Amino acid sequence: MGSLDFISPLPCPFNYGSVPQYVGLDGDLLDAVVLGPRLPRGTRLRVPAIGAIGLSERGMYDDKLICARRAVTDGERRYIVAFFHFYGFAKRILNLSRHRPGGSHCWGWGDAGVAIARARVRDSSWRGPRVPF
Repeated sequence: MGSLDFISPLPCPFNYGSVPQYVGLDGDLLDAVVLGPRLPRGTRLRVPAIGAIGLSERGMYDDKLICARRAVTDGERRYIVAFFHFYGFAKRILNLSRHRPGGSHCWGWGDAGVAIARARVRDSSWRGPRVPF
């Protein structure tokens, strides 16, 4: 089980989890956001990835897959991107307060297939992220 690093001052309006088969460029499991009604903690499901949000933090790029059973509207897409811009800002403040180098930045909406291609398949050697978040 992982550890708690960050509690956003704005609750995440999405189901936030990870794809256990893939490791992202930050060395942690590939993040996934599932749109729709709130799911119970620990829920496992298969949902199509329809996009990705690019986020960099402390010099590491991190994709967040956006998953949904339907296409999102332009307004929903803007809302998702705005949330992650705020999230990046909050993480930047947290890292400054912890004297950690590097900034945080949301790069916006991207292609899910490209995000998955950047990840690597998780193998038995994976022991968690290489750096403390």
